[in-house]
Amino acid sequence: MSQSTPPSPAHARPSLVVPVLAFGGIVVSLMQTLVTPLLPKLPGLLGAAPADTAWVITATLLAAAVATPVVGRLGDMYGKRRMLLLSLGLLVAGSVVAALSDTLVPMVVARALQGLAAGVIPLGISIMRDELPAERLGSATAMMSASLGVGGALGLPAAAFLAENTDWHVLFWTSAGLGVIVTALVLACVPESSVRTGGRFDVVGAAGLSAALVCLLLAISKGAAWGWGSGTTLGLFGAAAVLLLVWGWWELCAGQPLVDLRTTARPQVLLTNLSSLVFAFAMFAMSLVLPQILQLPTATGYGLGQTMLVTGLVLMPSGLLMMATAPVSARITATRGPKVTLMTGALVVAAGYGLGVVLMASVWQLVLVSATISAGIGLAYGAMPALIMGAVPVSETAAANSLNTLMRSIGTSISSAVAGVILAQLTVSLGSATVPSQGGFRLILGTGSVMALAALAIAAFIPAASRRGQAAGDRELAPATR
Repeated sequence: MSQSTPPSPAHARPSLVVPVLAFGGIVVSLMQTLVTPLLPKLPGLLGAAPADTAWVITATLLAAAVATPVVGRLGDMYGKRRMLLLSLGLLVAGSVVAALSDTLVPMVVARALQGLAAGVIPLGISIMRDELPAERLGSATAMMSASLGVGGALGLPAAAFLAENTDWHVLFWTSAGLGVIVTALVLACVPESSVRTGGRFDVVGAAGLSAALVCLLLAISKGAAWGWGSGTTLGLFGAAAVLLLVWGWWELCAGQPLVDLRTTARPQVLLTNLSSLVFAFAMFAMSLVLPQILQLPTATGYGLGQTMLVTGLVLMPSGLLMMATAPVSARITATRGPKVTLMTGALVVAAGYGLGVVLMASVWQLVLVSATISAGIGLAYGAMPALIMGAVPVSETAAANSLNTLMRSIGTSISSAVAGVILAQLTVSLGSATVPSQGGFRLILGTGSVMALAALAIAAFIPAASRRGQAAGDRELAPATR
């Protein structure tokens, strides 16, 4: 019977599976930057106060944090392709609702639906592990990881162009159209993996982790507006701590937990996740500083007075460079191991931020800074999935990759909050307004360099993967998951 069964489409057409999944990652990450050109205009467009329109961003952040670990676990249990299609369907639905919205509430709902699609990238990496031949896996996962930066870099100029030249609803109709195209390509080119864990979904664990993440990220993202010492902010931090402790106890006792904390506690997984969190803090600092320097008026003495469209075009090469470094990341991983690749990427990022501290006087200097940082990000992000997959059973790939993605999301959220505090404290007067000072920008860039070096130091303690142990574990689980 096996002789008459046609080969899996994934094995027959890996050249299609990889670009389709990477394109899906680009579309989802593009969605994250879609509203950036609209942020100053949202109060007028939606007829709401600026503090209320901030929920357009916050809702996406919270939904993504909740969805990522849940969808990863469901993918391991019921099929990664199935969950991938569900995530893309939510992206399309959210885009359509946003395209039809003219008031705040439906827009917030739409952005939350879009945020629920955040699991596409870790699901795509997990599908690659299941379906691709070993010699293609390293470069494919590096490319999938790099799609996060590519979508963000391409999305900013494209969104700025559409926002300046068309009705703003076109942004979301475009997002919906891209989502439909990706869905069709996945249906045509990506097979469903036969690797399943089965079992029963941990509803209590999912609810507990979701509640903890909402409390934590809500406190981080809104703490500056509410006051870091306010009862609401401190209460949310306290609730997050308690919920995480109770959730951890439950996961250790549950027979089929949402997250296998014993696997997560393995040094290779634990240190990779910790390094990812710290590295994401460093990575996001670039996104918070460079666009502001480019757009601030030249009257400040350090602003370059560029438009949003020009700013997007300046930063666009950085995303393309992330994709270009994916093969380099895979090559280093194949010859020296993913640990060396991660450390190399962190060192390059630290050097890029060091350049940024002294080179911010012209457009070409910021292009050089962003290109250096992006090259390091491309190297490091390609190594993280390899480190995770080298330490977990194949049946837990999606959940483990999703947790790693969540760690990066938390890192970027903390980075945004810290940068917000710095820029709010270090300001200069510009007419009747106050703007962030050059010293504030330099402090953030310096902090990014230090955090990248901290990620390097953490990565240095990651133990070498045991290929023999990993292979044995996968063989042991294979009969139960096929």
